[in-house]
Amino acid sequence: MRNTEANTLAELIEDCTEVPQELRGAADRALPEPRPTAPWQVDDANYDRVADLEVYV
Repeated sequence: MRNTEANTLAELIEDCTEVPQELRGAADRALPEPRPTAPWQVDDANYDRVADLEVYV
């Protein structure tokens, strides 16, 4: 019985290089620019939901 799972990073890379180019997707397509994100904040309602918050802070 042959193990088909990669046991090392080298085996995983070797397995990935055997995938035909047409199945890998277009390498020439650029990824879209990331959208700007709003700053993350905790409001008082969320703050009050944590029981015994002083233990964690």
